[in-house]
Amino acid sequence: MKKAELLMIPGPTPLPEAVRAVMSSPAMGHRSAEFKDVLKRVFPSLQRVFRSKNQVFLYTASGTGSMEAAMCNTLNAGDKILVLVNGVFSQRWSEIAKTLGLNVETLDVPAGEGHTPAMLKEYLEANQVTEYKAILLTHSETSTGVLNPVRELTAVIRQTHPDALVIADTITSLGAAEFALDEWDIDIAVSGSQKGFMLPPGLSFLALSDRAWQAHQSCKHPGYYFNFTRYQKSQLENTTPYTPATHLILGLDAALALMLEEGLENVVKRHAQNQAMTRAGLKAMGLELFVKNDQYASPSVTSFLPPEGLTVDAIRAGLKKRFAIIIADGQKELKGKIMRIGHLGHVSERDVLTTLSALEAVLNELGYAVPAGAGIAAATKASREAVASHA
Repeated sequence: MKKAELLMIPGPTPLPEAVRAVMSSPAMGHRSAEFKDVLKRVFPSLQRVFRSKNQVFLYTASGTGSMEAAMCNTLNAGDKILVLVNGVFSQRWSEIAKTLGLNVETLDVPAGEGHTPAMLKEYLEANQVTEYKAILLTHSETSTGVLNPVRELTAVIRQTHPDALVIADTITSLGAAEFALDEWDIDIAVSGSQKGFMLPPGLSFLALSDRAWQAHQSCKHPGYYFNFTRYQKSQLENTTPYTPATHLILGLDAALALMLEEGLENVVKRHAQNQAMTRAGLKAMGLELFVKNDQYASPSVTSFLPPEGLTVDAIRAGLKKRFAIIIADGQKELKGKIMRIGHLGHVSERDVLTTLSALEAVLNELGYAVPAGAGIAAATKASREAVASHA
């Protein structure tokens, strides 16, 4: 019997039944009154998720599209920017920036580690005379499973470079970790549909501050498709400047309703519980976590190393063939060296326990002895402790 696959990767993530159901509805005109009514609900709900009083732009594009939009709408060729790099996706900021002719400087830390406020403070104080037009951060570095302390890093930036735009990638953190654009004084945050929003790929979101909007006014070449001005004008009329992905937006409407019904604080608590269970279970099986410091562990994805003598390919293949459970390989220089278990979006305690139990069975079959039930026992204990701490 063919089993339905369980996606335990950091995106795309499993889809709730309510999302799948609405996305199978008949076609809807994107300029119809009915679709405008959908957007009337979606736009303010996105503001609540980003915790911003300002408009949140909705793009038919992957998260990378919103990353490009953030820079091309606020910066000009030759502007000096600083990018905090600790993995593949934080590196993407600098790759996009170079195509736009920006003057890119990076502050790098090894993969698996996060940027500390003390480290950033020392660096910025040493470069206080440098006029950075923007400083770009990554909240959850998907390629390694690191959660950078964006709130604290932003506070450090405001001390030495108060006029710099702070631009954050929250693609795998929004809807999984605490985030507040206005309160944290962040200028732009971008996110994507196939992560915490529990949708297929194809939509991205961009929230911005008044400071970012002012920067847009002096931007010489803000582009065409991603142009802030075009989106602001259309969204004020509950429409979009170009043909949107209508059925993805119908799904977004349903997903946002689920998130708000659960309560955004409870969504964050559930992801913290998933993270604690996964890390505890892997440790109990004698597996080495790639992100050593619990404080910097992402609530969205957990990375770990294969036991000595076993390969990433063999473990992933065993999970897929026997249990139809999909976990992710590492990326670029980490490919074949680490595995990543995604536990964000429509993922529950049951899914984490199922994955850990299956992993135990596969490891034993491959010759790595795991005490029976060790991972499950540790994960269950971590789950109880997480629930108690949030009570």
